[in-house]
Amino acid sequence: MTSNLIQKYNIPGPRYTSYPTVPYWDKEGIALKDWEQSTIKSFNESNDSEGISLYLHLPFCESLCTFCACHKRITKRHSVEEPYIETLLKEWDLYCDLLVETPKIREIHLGGGTPTFFSSENLKKLINGIFKRAEKFEGFELSYEGHPNFSSEEQLQTLYDLGSRRNSFGIQDYDPIVQKAIHRIQSFEQVKKVTDLSRKIGYESISHDLIFGLPFQNENSIRDTISKTIELKPDRIAYYSYAHVPWIKGVGQRGFDEKDLPKDDEKRYLYELGKQLFFDNGYVEIGMDHFALKTDTLYKAMESKKLHRNFMGYTAGKTKLMIGLGMSSISDSWYGFAQNEKSVETYTEKVNQGIIPIFRGHLLTENDLVIRKHILNLMCNLETEWNDGLSNSIKNDIIDRLQEIIDDGLVTITDSKIIVKEEGRMFVRNICMSFDLRLLENQPDTRLFSMTI
Repeated sequence: MTSNLIQKYNIPGPRYTSYPTVPYWDKEGIALKDWEQSTIKSFNESNDSEGISLYLHLPFCESLCTFCACHKRITKRHSVEEPYIETLLKEWDLYCDLLVETPKIREIHLGGGTPTFFSSENLKKLINGIFKRAEKFEGFELSYEGHPNFSSEEQLQTLYDLGSRRNSFGIQDYDPIVQKAIHRIQSFEQVKKVTDLSRKIGYESISHDLIFGLPFQNENSIRDTISKTIELKPDRIAYYSYAHVPWIKGVGQRGFDEKDLPKDDEKRYLYELGKQLFFDNGYVEIGMDHFALKTDTLYKAMESKKLHRNFMGYTAGKTKLMIGLGMSSISDSWYGFAQNEKSVETYTEKVNQGIIPIFRGHLLTENDLVIRKHILNLMCNLETEWNDGLSNSIKNDIIDRLQEIIDDGLVTITDSKIIVKEEGRMFVRNICMSFDLRLLENQPDTRLFSMTI
């Protein structure tokens, strides 16, 4: 039965890190003035009560991983570090000038690229530079993504001293054949070293990112990878489905033949196998693609229904305003989205001209805000309440679109709620698509999204 459902529902669909999804942002974009007003509104509503979040995009990597769909710049020249940090801090100054009052930062996340490409000295300069014009909100968190091959004890200690208690390491797979295909070669010994160092220093939450659906993966390689992961017992595990989108990312995702990728049932089996192995070792499934020990804050956030999802993935806390700094970063004011210029050069040029460097965005309509909330509820809590802003006509249309999913026993509908059943968890993206009015009103002529399963 599950096999038939996978074949039925494994279609291209959004991952819903935002709603509307990026391809359905207004074609005219968002005027800088409107984005600034949206940011000020969100800041004034939430700075004192919950603080704000910052996402800092550090795009440099020393080598190209062929599975990666991130915006990055491949270079071995570390002379790029200081000018980039100076530009990013200038961009922060533009926002601080706009907001006038001192920002209270609840969370900073360093993503990339490879944040640990940057030296300890420059990481310190970056974070200290942010706090020259900000203060920490109660419960402040600093987290970052690290490459096991490029994360020294000095860097781990520096980031800990700056306030980080949580880090994440990109593992993907331990099989040497898979590693060679995706150009991400790192030994178990090196991963163990940085994990053990993190614990020794005092990190309270360590996450390992794994991917299923990579070229040449099979049952044996997944069992071995997960066995090694369990041996290190990270507090969180992200188990992502490989998103094969070479029509978007070009040469970076064409480092292998498509026939080498696990297909449909085979790929889903790798997920089900991994999930069961996580369950057998004390992990609990969180939302979609994530697992955590019951001692971790992500599990506690899920239990208290405070789990949140944004462009940084699942987080244990929500802030209305998330400002993205750095090339290609996406900001979210709740009322609008804005993405920065995607090239380092254009990004730098705009910042040096004193312009917040956005190049596209979207101002949410009242309808967008209602649908966004429901999709967010489904992605985080696997349920949502009908009476929360939906008109009867829209509600009835959604139920009509969900009818097949209801008949297949994947969701439960009551007068007040839609609840995703355990059997429906793997199809939550499909369920959210029934709410996605913009997708329904404008079906794409070309392939935009990875497969849902």
